[in-house]
Amino acid sequence: MQPFAADFITMLETQHSEIERLIDGLSQDALDWSPGPDINSIAVLVTHIAGAERFVFGDAIAREPSNRDRPAEFETRAVDAAALKERLAQALAYARQVLDGLTLEDLETQRTSPTTGKVYGLAWWLARAIDHNATHVGHIQLMRQLWDLREKK
Repeated sequence: MQPFAADFITMLETQHSEIERLIDGLSQDALDWSPGPDINSIAVLVTHIAGAERFVFGDAIAREPSNRDRPAEFETRAVDAAALKERLAQALAYARQVLDGLTLEDLETQRTSPTTGKVYGLAWWLARAIDHNATHVGHIQLMRQLWDLREKK
């Protein structure tokens, strides 16, 4: 694996570890809880992160269809922490497999987004994956804090 790819995997692992830390010890009620309408639960956010990672590495980079059902990600309920962690592990394993085959030259390869039709280099797709995850990790951190506050009342 190229050093850039190993570094990228390390970043994904760090994000996944933070998510796992945040969901450890949460009940099913906590994982499915939302503080209001149109606010995603932790279970939804984790499922969406795993789905988006698989999309980026499969559909966008490796050109291997994920058959992702994005709308279904936002309907996630009754998925326990162990199953959520497994989804993250599968997404990470797939990312590792795809990254293992990339070279520095590949980062300049252009791919058309299957959803928007816009063209981006593979380096953009990699940066997008980290950026997307970071946003949602922040959401999960806030949801965990709100849940913990709720529990203290």
